Amino acid sequence: MTLSVSTSQAVDLRVQPVDEVLDRVKRSLQVRLLPDTVVRKRRSVGARTDLDTWVRIERRLIDKIPDQGWNGTESAARLAGIARPEWHGCVVWRDTDGPVMWRADETELLPGNPVGSAVVSEAPELPDDWWDALNASLDALAAQDTGRVATPDTVTITQALVTESIRGVFADDFDTSVERWVPAHADLNWANVTAPVFSLFDWEDWGNAPLGLDSASLWASSLAVPALADRVRHERRSDFESRDGKLMTLFVCSKILGPDAHPEDPRLEPARRTSEQVIKELQSG
Repeated sequence: MTLSVSTSQAVDLRVQPVDEVLDRVKRSLQVRLLPDTVVRKRRSVGARTDLDTWVRIERRLIDKIPDQGWNGTESAARLAGIARPEWHGCVVWRDTDGPVMWRADETELLPGNPVGSAVVSEAPELPDDWWDALNASLDALAAQDTGRVATPDTVTITQALVTESIRGVFADDFDTSVERWVPAHADLNWANVTAPVFSLFDWEDWGNAPLGLDSASLWASSLAVPALADRVRHERRSDFESRDGKLMTLFVCSKILGPDAHPEDPRLEPARRTSEQVIKELQSG
């Protein structure tokens, strides 16, 4: 069977036809996808089903699938103490036209809507119990044990990647060695959490990562709203005060301030200011 989606690296599922992909998923999972609920992103498509579940379909190049596989949502089903959608099942297949794999995971519906886009421009209204649930979930996650390695942006995170990313933007003389690696979601931003009831979803890239990666990622997603960024730092202050948390702050800032930086990105200035302060702290520590 030849799917209508091109297998070139430039594929964007927001604009490519995906009808044949959706048909295959419906047959395999024995569900009907509700057309008016379809959400299309660059490399994934999601929809509600007639069984009151959610199906997320992802397209990934084979060379972007690490040795551990790409069953993040499935393997996260065993994690305890974390507010997340329950996983029901999946279907996986290889595209007949090229080095591409497809995966569809079926989970329970989210308890609310995503808080916002990956980077927010205005502060969401979040009750204190939302922040309590965030903290409880992130703390529970960091206390788990896994052999998986996180793949933020589909790239396996390693000490070499951390050092290369930081050194590529910040040339100052300080040690970039990570001391503690713990399980992390690895894609924590405002598009992957719900409100008013907290739930953390899209577990495709979770695995061991430097302590503080998730907190720093959510903070970076908040930088256009200073009060929100401050709240994240306050709630997750134990991460940000740690040496590894400082390195992860620079790691996420390197993505904002790097060669692909957009001159009108409102996060540029706060990222610069914070980076300068964190580097001073690392050098004096």
